[in-house]
Amino acid sequence: MIKEITHRQQELIEAAGRILTDSGVGGLTIKRLAAEMQFSEAAVYRHFASKEDVVITMLEYLAEEMDQRLQLVLRTAQGPEEQLKSIFQNQFDFFALHPHFVVAVFSDGLLEESQRINAAIVNIMSVKMRHLMPVIMIGQQTGVFTNAISTEELMHIVMGTFRLQMFKWRLADFQFDIKRQSENMMSALLTLIRQR
Repeated sequence: MIKEITHRQQELIEAAGRILTDSGVGGLTIKRLAAEMQFSEAAVYRHFASKEDVVITMLEYLAEEMDQRLQLVLRTAQGPEEQLKSIFQNQFDFFALHPHFVVAVFSDGLLEESQRINAAIVNIMSVKMRHLMPVIMIGQQTGVFTNAISTEELMHIVMGTFRLQMFKWRLADFQFDIKRQSENMMSALLTLIRQR
C-alpha cells in the first residue's frame, strides 16, 4: 500500500522533482517550491515541515510505488530472463513518463543532505534489490544466467548498467529515446549474463 499523500503533496513532490532536475539540490528551497506552485511559502509549510521532508516524502513515495509496480511485473512475466527484461522495461517506462524523478533517485548531491535522505535512498535501492535478487538467483539455478559470477556481483552489474543508462539520459537532458536505448542495453546485458 503506497503511503497516503494528499493530491497537493503529490503536486509538491513533482514540482520538487522538476526543480531538482533544473537546478540541482542547491536550487530546491521552500521559497522556490512555493514560486513553482504559485502560492505562498506558508502554504508549502502546511504540507511539509522542511525541504528535507519534501525530499524524503518523494523518495518514500517512489520506493513504495516501485515496490507495487515490480510486484505486479513479477507476477505476470514468465521465467527469469523475461522477468529481468520486464523489471527494467517497467522502470524505464516509469521514468520516461516522470523524468523529473530521475534526479531524485540518481542524484549524488542528495547524499550529502542528511542521514534521513541517505536512508530513504538506500531504501529505494533495497526495494529494487529485493525484487532483482531472486530473479537472478533463479536464473542462475536454472542455467539461464551465468554462474561464473556470484548472484550479488551479478545483481550489482545489472543495477550499475541501469544506473549508467539513466545517468547518460539525464546528462543528455532527456533528449534521446530512453525506451529504445533501454531495449538495446537490455539485449546487450542479456548477451553478457546468459549461460553459455
